[in-house]
Amino acid sequence: MEDLQIVELYWQRDPQAITQSKEKYGIYCFAVANHVLANWEDSEECVNDTWLYAWNKMPPHRPSALKFFLAKITRRVAFNRFKAHSAQKRGGGQLPLVLDELAECIKDETDVEDSFIAKELGECVKRFVTSLPAREGDIFTRRYFFTESISEIASNYGLTDNHVSVLLNRTRKKLRQCLIKEGFLDESEPTV
Repeated sequence: MEDLQIVELYWQRDPQAITQSKEKYGIYCFAVANHVLANWEDSEECVNDTWLYAWNKMPPHRPSALKFFLAKITRRVAFNRFKAHSAQKRGGGQLPLVLDELAECIKDETDVEDSFIAKELGECVKRFVTSLPAREGDIFTRRYFFTESISEIASNYGLTDNHVSVLLNRTRKKLRQCLIKEGFLDESEPTV
């Protein structure tokens, strides 16, 4: 079934919407959750929560890209579960590494948590990522949105782990410069 038809089922409040979403994107959403949590049971629960959140978001939201809409929900649910469960005790996942890598680009101050500034920061990062060359943007997104391991990314592109690490490091430096230019960071702030 096409995505637009599935979205229409959500709008009609037809339970088939969830069945069709599971069939088409269940494995994909599980992979998104499992990259964050590295725990089978927690990842399955996140995917189940995804269907509930999607049901509650549509209507009024009508996503144009259902796959990414569901991925975004799954990712948010997985991040929340990670925070709530101290996933470090249960094996961790890529999230602690990803957050450490991005720490040099984003302030750790409460004012960033203000919803307006956070939204503007998110838009700035989105513009930055879309301005990157396709491969560089995809690698950055796989690492920092989908929290894939460096080894997985390297395998997908036929690169070495070191090459991917170098590409990510260069991209983070570009992001930092972009955030300085846009006023989200002060150039004098030290990198982590």
